Amino acid sequence: MNDFINELQLKIERLENEINFKNGLISILSHDSKELFGNFLWLIEELEQKTISEEDFFKLLPQVKRDAQKNLQTIQDSVAWLKTQYGEFKIKPVKIMVMDLFHYLEEKYAAKLKEKNIKFYFKGDQNVLIASDRLLLEYVLDKIFNNAIKYSFPDQDIYLQVITESDEVVLSIIDSGTGINEKYLSAIYSYDNPIFLGTAGEKGAGLSLKIVKNFISLLHGNIQIISTENKGTTVSLFLHKFIE
Repeated sequence: MNDFINELQLKIERLENEINFKNGLISILSHDSKELFGNFLWLIEELEQKTISEEDFFKLLPQVKRDAQKNLQTIQDSVAWLKTQYGEFKIKPVKIMVMDLFHYLEEKYAAKLKEKNIKFYFKGDQNVLIASDRLLLEYVLDKIFNNAIKYSFPDQDIYLQVITESDEVVLSIIDSGTGINEKYLSAIYSYDNPIFLGTAGEKGAGLSLKIVKNFISLLHGNIQIISTENKGTTVSLFLHKFIE
């Protein structure tokens, strides 16, 4: 009887988390879209009515561009999540070499790393293999690594570290950036946390980590975030080791 109650409670908790996630997603999409298009329409109307000069109009365009980029990222994140919720989507675990993931991130983010003159290093056994869904895992690493760059200052280092523990692999992305204040860390996956700008003014929607946690659950893994304000952040993924 107790087992049945515990299982029921877990199902209720999962459903509540899913409902909260969907409601938060709708709220973000609705709010951000209204804000972006509202600001853009206001700017055009002001220009048409000549209540703002062309010079001031063009000065405001970089901010409009940043807002548009943030909205586009929100939509892309939402689409990625929706693909896992509908249709015939199934997890497809394959053998993945951790070093291949390092090179994937190194190549994809070469321009952003160069912009801040950030060095990216690998720590650990280069021959470690994991069993995971490549699509979801690459998405998760994308979001974590992008945040590591966003909140790092120029000339700082970022590491991809791998540690093996029996049948588990701990994959960590470590930065020495701005870190997260302790009072915000406990609510990192909720919709109550404020949105912080990156060290170069990069803007986000605060959605990525929520989807990351959802994807890690789909992969039957775990995520841990350890962070200290002004000292940096370590995001660790606990994944299944590939066993021949």
